[in-house]
Amino acid sequence: MTVAPSGGGEDQRVVQDGGVQGEAGRPGFIRRQYDRLIRAAHGPRARWTLAGVAFAESSFFPIPPDVVLIPMMLANPKRAWWLAGLCTVASVLGGLVGYAIGYFLFETVGSWLINLYGLQAGFQEFQQKYAEWGSWIILAKGVTPIPYKLVTITSGVAQFPIVPFILSSIASRGLRFFLIAVLMRIYGDQVRYYLEKYLNWAFWGFLVLVALGFAVMTQI
Repeated sequence: MTVAPSGGGEDQRVVQDGGVQGEAGRPGFIRRQYDRLIRAAHGPRARWTLAGVAFAESSFFPIPPDVVLIPMMLANPKRAWWLAGLCTVASVLGGLVGYAIGYFLFETVGSWLINLYGLQAGFQEFQQKYAEWGSWIILAKGVTPIPYKLVTITSGVAQFPIVPFILSSIASRGLRFFLIAVLMRIYGDQVRYYLEKYLNWAFWGFLVLVALGFAVMTQI
């Protein structure tokens, strides 16, 4: 059962979760996994998981921190600002590792990561744009869904000045994560309500988006 968000003293409206109930009223598989995810978002290790994913994604990990960040904000919208700040700091620190990989270890680790994720074309294009746009390309790409490791490793290869790199990373990653925080603070309750009401559709839609994301990533 899902309780609709209410306001102005009106009675709360209760709706049946379509397509997520199992036999004999037992929650279905998707609903059980969703409930487990929300519980984990409240857990004591959740913040460390978020920081770890944000840190690793900036240098070598394929999964973006949004996958962890959004459920945590849905579970506790009042902590959205704090979570966005944590994600920003961890992502920038991880970006320094990616920068070091490009600067010192590109022939071994860096090139292996680029090939592993099929980012060769994106890497070459990004190098060309660096010469034209400089730090602006970091600001632009840091907000988009493209793998941030591509930005950090390429920055190291190009030996981009470290201070502008850090400042651009703070600005771009902060903008991305705090924008999510704004949306969750304003619409978090409504998002959670409709997500739970149409959980099956949301689950399959998420899988489609993930598949499309990986397809686009290989073409960047």
